[in-house]
Amino acid sequence: MTMLEPTRTEAAHELPVLTMAGAINRALADAMEADPSVLVFGEDVGTLGGVFRVTDGLAARFGGDRCFDTPLAESGIVGTAVGMAMNGMRPVVEMQFDAFAFPAFEQIVSHVAKMANRTRGAVRLPMVIRIPTGGGIGGVEHHCDSSEAYYAHTPGLTVVCPATPQDAYSLLRAAIEHPDPVIFLEPKKLYWSKAPVDATAPAALGHARVARPGSDVTLIAYGNSVGVALDAAEVAASEGRSVQVVDVRTLTPLDDETLFAAVRATGRAVVIAEAPGFASVASEIQARISEHCFAHLEAPVRRVAGFDIPYAPPKLERFHLPDVDRVLDAIDTLGWEE
Repeated sequence: MTMLEPTRTEAAHELPVLTMAGAINRALADAMEADPSVLVFGEDVGTLGGVFRVTDGLAARFGGDRCFDTPLAESGIVGTAVGMAMNGMRPVVEMQFDAFAFPAFEQIVSHVAKMANRTRGAVRLPMVIRIPTGGGIGGVEHHCDSSEAYYAHTPGLTVVCPATPQDAYSLLRAAIEHPDPVIFLEPKKLYWSKAPVDATAPAALGHARVARPGSDVTLIAYGNSVGVALDAAEVAASEGRSVQVVDVRTLTPLDDETLFAAVRATGRAVVIAEAPGFASVASEIQARISEHCFAHLEAPVRRVAGFDIPYAPPKLERFHLPDVDRVLDAIDTLGWEE
């Protein structure tokens, strides 16, 4: 069974159940089928199907001209994609691991992000850079990182981080169709999570979703941290607190409208993310809520983030990443009247 197939046999009227890796694979295949200008390339994405088998079967189905392996040179991969995008193609490139993308960072910041502005919109770069991100897999140095703040800080880039197989499919399709460059962060820990996926369900970039309703406190998260937030909400519910969970989904542009409405409804907020807290996406969300929702807040906005240290080695990873206990501790500080 290749990644292109559902993970179990479904009746005709039921949605296929896919892993997140399978949903991304399906999105790539559907985009390549629909548009011959879509190309997929990167290290080992062809014959092998990628380290995480996300591109499994694409080279066999679409041929080596549309899904192919590259040298181990991330800067060259992204630079090649820039040239292709300037000439009418829609390249989707893979950085094999999050920290492997840093050699391409100069290309991303200097050219990918700035080309449209530099040419006053005359040259657009419809390209997607896929980056497996985050922890939770016990990866060694350079194989686990949370680098989203670098990209979110860079004007000209749209930054997306799905937390479900459905969003992985729908948001990747939207990213590939977008006229400007998108950084598509794929949480490695969630590659083998499973859920039904509706290939006809549309998704627009720049829109958060309410993953769980609640009236007492709002937890805001993205990627791996959405699951942590939902687990914490379950525990808090057993203690009598109604917890709302908002999945950010698109880090830039942020969906301020949804975030602010959620926080104004509960008056309390905790932002959860794996990246170090200093100068982070979490701190930006915290600042925006404090600025725009101040009159509605019952307590200061809290953050539960990774520590401000180099990414922890595998045996210490569990102490570094946000967990349910840290989230519940943060909730307890939000000015409750006993």
